[in-house]
This record gives sequence, structure tokens and C-alpha cells, in this order.
Amino acid sequence: MGERDRLRDYHAKRDFGRTGEPRGRSADGDAEPRFVVQIHDARRMHFDVRLQVGDVLMSWSVPRGPSADPRDKRLAVPTEDHPLEYEEFEGVIPRGEYGGGTVIVWDFGTYEPLSHDRRGRPVDFAESLRRGHATFRLHGRKLRGVYALTRFRGDGEGDGEQAWLLVRKARSGGGGRGAPDPRRARSARSGRTLAQVAADEGS
Repeated sequence: MGERDRLRDYHAKRDFGRTGEPRGRSADGDAEPRFVVQIHDARRMHFDVRLQVGDVLMSWSVPRGPSADPRDKRLAVPTEDHPLEYEEFEGVIPRGEYGGGTVIVWDFGTYEPLSHDRRGRPVDFAESLRRGHATFRLHGRKLRGVYALTRFRGDGEGDGEQAWLLVRKARSGGGGRGAPDPRRARSARSGRTLAQVAADEGS
């Protein structure tokens, strides 16, 4: 499925004459896969975790954000695929638009796919997500170490709304930190808080 098809839902939900969100661009097939974690002060405050899979960012809404504690199982609800350039998006989505509210980039970087089958053989990352369990190592400015996404509701084929768990693997190394108080958090790109971004764009 091409980028245009995978972004159909993304484009259908947005009026690009009103929102500053990006429309999309082609992937760099030679680069390491990217990830971004954005804080989104919309109707409900949440974190958006996005992983580059092919030519799009597959996305999950994580209400409490990623944790550095392997004992924490964080709910992750899949949302529509986003264009790759969304990893740089920071700003205010106008009120009345889908996802209206302020967005900052809390963390970004690359990730290393680690999924394998029961015999220890590597499994294509997109295929591991389709099967409902994917493991990956984050190399971010704030998030580092091995995480897993596991689907526990829905099958990805229209059988009910999907829900996943995002969990940090024990003894995965790399240090890193968990999600902060979102209202006090600062952007990894601009150093601004949500309030500062909202004030800058409102001035």
C-alpha cells in the first residue's frame, strides 16, 4: 500500500487551509527508522507515540505517556497513520479542527527493530505489528532502551476497536526517562512548553 493510500484517513480528517499540519512527503528508504513522541493538549491531554514503518508514521495515543518502569503497562490506542514530516510538527491546531489543541515534540530519534519469532529468527517489523507484538530499541534524547507494543483487544482486521499496551522491557539498558508532567515538559526541538507554544502562536 502506497503512502497516498496509507494517509487517506489522515487527509480526510484535516482542512489544510486551516491547520498547519504537514500533508506528507516521500520516505528516505536508506535512513534508520525514526520515532517521535509528541505531547498533545487536545480535548484530553495525551502523548502520541509514532514509529516510522515504511513511508508513514504509525501512531498510538498513550494517555499517560511511555514509562521507564517495566512494571508499568501503558494503554496505547492506535490512531491514523501520519506523514513522516509530522515528526517535526509543533504548533497549535485550530479549534474546531480534528485534534484541535497545542502540540510539542517531547522526544525524537531513531529506533532499532528487534522483533523475532519463537525460534529467534528476525521478523519484519511491519509484519510483527500486524501479528500484534513488536519489540524495538529507542535511541532518543530522552527515551532509551527496549520497549514492546502488544495488542490485547481487536485484531486489526475490523474485529472491534484495537487497544495495545506499551511496556519498557526489564534490564534493557540505555538509561532514559519516562514521561513527565505534560504541562511542565519542554520540547526537545524548541525548548518550549505547551503554554509557551500556545502563547507564541496566539500573539
